[in-house]
Amino acid sequence: MIKYGILVFPGSNCDHDAFYAVTKNMGNDAVFLWHKNTDLEDSDVIILPGGFSYGDYLRTGSIARFSPIMNSVIDFARKGGIVVGICNGFQILLEAGLLPGVMLKNESLKFICKDVYLKVENKNTIFTNSISKDVLKIPIAHAEGNYFTDEKTLNELIENNQIVFKYSSPQGEISEEFNPNGSLHNIAGLINKEGNVLGMMPHPERSCEPLLGNTDGSFIFESIQKSLTTVRG
Repeated sequence: MIKYGILVFPGSNCDHDAFYAVTKNMGNDAVFLWHKNTDLEDSDVIILPGGFSYGDYLRTGSIARFSPIMNSVIDFARKGGIVVGICNGFQILLEAGLLPGVMLKNESLKFICKDVYLKVENKNTIFTNSISKDVLKIPIAHAEGNYFTDEKTLNELIENNQIVFKYSSPQGEISEEFNPNGSLHNIAGLINKEGNVLGMMPHPERSCEPLLGNTDGSFIFESIQKSLTTVRG
């Protein structure tokens, strides 16, 4: 059984969604980790959930990045620990330097909440090795999900196959038409060079419950479980 540590910041609102997904839906263990603490409580995987940490004052994630627990998360990640940042969690990972790039306001300047389709660009990662589909249907809910980086970094992301998910049509077509927020190259999710840190704007924890009619998000948690089981032998 995997033990997930789910960070809780002032303003987190998807922490309980993540807890339910990994415990009730996926059958694993989980603990909440308050942002003022530093102990990760022997967690196997860390989740930075969605929400509005510190009310999204200044840039999204820029205050949460300095919470005491983030020093432990950064150390955990640099030692190879598995970290997943979802929506606001992705923004925090960018601010903490665990992933490259920044988040801008959506091109529409509006909060967007709807189901989107994601083309799986790399199935050979800790987070995607159990995905049998080419396209996933997963919801988004954000006002600042417009990913941007400089040309040099973008080329490195492409060369290193770090772009994991792109916004697409239901058939996997990549174009501006299917880009909900203006994100560079339709980027919806990416990993670090070492492959142990994932940031994604869509919410996989909201698409793990069969009663909701969509379980595509469970593929990501199944992949993590498979990766850890393989390592443990």
